[in-house]
Amino acid sequence: MSSSRDQHRRARERARERTAARSAHAAGGARGTGTTPTGTRPDAGPARPPSLDETVVAALSTALQRVRAGDAVGFADAADELAEGDGTAEWRRVAEHVLTRALTVSTLPYVWLAGWEPADVVRIVRRRLEQVHADLVGSAIASELAGYARDSVDPRWFRQLEALDAGVWWPADSTLLVAISGGDPRLWSTVVRIALQVIDVITHLPRLEVLSRPPGTAHAFPATEGAPERAVDERILQRVRALLAKAESTTYPAEAETFTAGAQALMARHSIDRALLEAAGRRPSDGPGGRRLGIDNPYEGPKVMLLDAVARANRCRTVWSKDLGFCTVIGFPGDLDAVELLFTSLLVQATAAMTHAGAKKDAIGRSRTRSFRQSFLISYAHRIGERLAEATTAQTQAAAAEPGGAGLLPVLAARHEEVDQAVSGLFPRVREASVGRAHDREGWTSGRAAADLASLQAAHQVGS
Repeated sequence: MSSSRDQHRRARERARERTAARSAHAAGGARGTGTTPTGTRPDAGPARPPSLDETVVAALSTALQRVRAGDAVGFADAADELAEGDGTAEWRRVAEHVLTRALTVSTLPYVWLAGWEPADVVRIVRRRLEQVHADLVGSAIASELAGYARDSVDPRWFRQLEALDAGVWWPADSTLLVAISGGDPRLWSTVVRIALQVIDVITHLPRLEVLSRPPGTAHAFPATEGAPERAVDERILQRVRALLAKAESTTYPAEAETFTAGAQALMARHSIDRALLEAAGRRPSDGPGGRRLGIDNPYEGPKVMLLDAVARANRCRTVWSKDLGFCTVIGFPGDLDAVELLFTSLLVQATAAMTHAGAKKDAIGRSRTRSFRQSFLISYAHRIGERLAEATTAQTQAAAAEPGGAGLLPVLAARHEEVDQAVSGLFPRVREASVGRAHDREGWTSGRAAADLASLQAAHQVGS
């Protein structure tokens, strides 16, 4: 096996040969055959040799062609050539600049125009590659967004970066790629390969439905000294998070269900109150929007069913983009907050209960664990949807019976119509489809029981 030093030496030799060949070819084209490029005079003289920048860009293009073609050996060689080139410090400096530019300003602005948001990009890179690639693109996004005026970027984008723990962590006199390698020449080629794989993924992303304005939109988001107003009062969110944290930490399913139903009741009442205030013109109305939530294997179908159950209980709609690994939830901002919080918590609770049930085998000893868990999650989604809807209905009836609540039902009906119109506008060709079936009787029974142990009366007491 040849040493790394030998491989680098051969790569540098190949780079020199290609550079010389390009120069000779360019010169020969002007001198040898009498033919000239269009628009030049026969006596224009030999064409200039490519600059170092052009040679590095050509090496980048070759490497990206190899990774797109699935040519593992060719990609490894091309990536090594891009990383090492002719072995000079100047090549390394230019390669750093070209790669960094390709990863950020030459690529990401077009991704934003295609409807993608920071969390979406990190999610798809993680789904198609590995965590190290997702970490790299998260940092690259933070660097790219830092180049915009703060008030020209949707505040939710910064919250997404915060949730991803992505930021500009390297010193100003360095670059992201150099900082990742730690200045270690032995790691530089690896970092280059990771960056090339990320660039390949994000430059071939499909167009998505646009859910927010791209960064750089002038004066789109007013600058304030504090954080932008949230659709849900932060005090309500803190109470909901506290209830869900208790639901996730308890070992008693009945308690978990009680805390979760209490959180749903709290969010439902807050949504009702806000709807009435907006209808009366006492608060600005944001209108329905969309939010993408990741749906990963295994059991992605039942997870979509759980998300849809939570969304419907909160007057939202869901559209599943299976190939891209996410669902788009459409609804009013406060309701979207409720869906995201509850779904994340319920998925944790359902997974814990399902795992606690252990492995399953049939009568002759064959594993039926997958069938059991599939059926468990489908049943859980059905029943939890019923119970969350019951909590929402109870809060709606209570609010309608209060003084000034007579106009609540028409207000909610109008909001429902707005959500339906938003879905039709974003997804004109969406269709209904079944996303999973339950085949294991024990799994179905266990899943329903896990979602059906607590009293809604107790839940109302917790949420009050």
